[in-house]
Amino acid sequence: MVLGWRRRKNNKSKGGKPNIELVIPNHFRCPISLDMMKDPVTLSTGITYDRESVERWFDEGNITCPVTNQVVRNFDMIPNHSLRMMIQDWCVENRQHGVERIPTPRIPISPMEVAELLLQVKASARGLDQNGCLELVQKLERWGGESERNKRIIVDNGAPGALASAFDAFANDSVERNVLVLDEVLSALNWMFPLQLEAQKSLGSLASLRCMVWFLKHQDLSGKEKSIVALKELLSFGDEKHVEALSKIEGVNELLVKFINKRSSPTITKASLRVVWYLVSSSSEKKMKVAFVELGLVPCLLDILIDSEKSLCEKALAILDSLCECEQGREKAYGNDLTIPLLVKKILRVSPLTTDYSVSALWKLCKFGENDDEGRALVEALQVGAFQKLLLVLQVGCGDETKDKATELLKLLNPYRAELECIDSDFKNLKRSY
Repeated sequence: MVLGWRRRKNNKSKGGKPNIELVIPNHFRCPISLDMMKDPVTLSTGITYDRESVERWFDEGNITCPVTNQVVRNFDMIPNHSLRMMIQDWCVENRQHGVERIPTPRIPISPMEVAELLLQVKASARGLDQNGCLELVQKLERWGGESERNKRIIVDNGAPGALASAFDAFANDSVERNVLVLDEVLSALNWMFPLQLEAQKSLGSLASLRCMVWFLKHQDLSGKEKSIVALKELLSFGDEKHVEALSKIEGVNELLVKFINKRSSPTITKASLRVVWYLVSSSSEKKMKVAFVELGLVPCLLDILIDSEKSLCEKALAILDSLCECEQGREKAYGNDLTIPLLVKKILRVSPLTTDYSVSALWKLCKFGENDDEGRALVEALQVGAFQKLLLVLQVGCGDETKDKATELLKLLNPYRAELECIDSDFKNLKRSY
């Protein structure tokens, strides 16, 4: 019996006779996927599989041949060119039945080839050979574009470290003079995240950071996206030295606020919000918080909360909650009529995370402001339905910290309830965020 799918054209041919079903020969099928093989390779056990299927089998931790169940001690995969050509010929013969000829697969790169190319990259970087390094990086990117397997081999054999080192070398020399190779290296690094320690050190050098900030100022949209994503990934490792070094580069805070306010692309906006979060959460957080408040970040964040999807809302609320820890941040929040209604609106409306941040920010505004501000915030919160929302938060369940803050907020709000009618705002002038 022949396994697999069958392909039928129409019920009848032109002469009125029924068409014969097209059956894929059994030996053209991969024993793992049962699909026709596109890149047949033979293991040391003598069994042929489709390369993609057998690689996935081994990547999942298996060490045996799926058919023979023998332990595989030599993982070399020998391309079965004869079988591949037979499959291609069969596809051509049956093209009238809608069968497409499989393309001749590219030969996968080997770890040795990657290692040799990376040695050349390092040598060209040491000699500041921009053109030579540019060609090598482009070749590396072409390899990576051919298959996910090639990308894994490139990353696993030290490409992120070599490229980050080259980026640092050319940035130290001159950004303007080496902008082409720097842009190409950064483009390649963007699909190699997360970076290993060696690459983090090179990409986190002062010269590299200044180069990426220069890209944010002078490059086109694509260049800006690559740079801000690289900064976000670098800071995500939590190295305070990188955060502190970036914060000292002139103009970086203004750029980040500009990107958040302008929202030129989702990639830039999300990455900028993440970078700001890392900056305001650093050891010098109070100083950074005040700096961003003075640059007008609070109204930018509130504007995002009016009409944004879940991910943006979560990031914006995380930063707003952090800014409300300082007096200057609370002052700006009190001065904006949207603050309290938006915070109450986001409770139980977008995600558990936005609820946590909204309750936390509301708690800070109602507890730590001046007497007049506290009272005004409590009154406004009651008027837009905060009391009912907070009761629901406790009923549906939340984390211990949010539970404690919601409970304290209810105690703070309770004395004002006798004088005020609690109404649920329909927020007619605000767009839904989901």
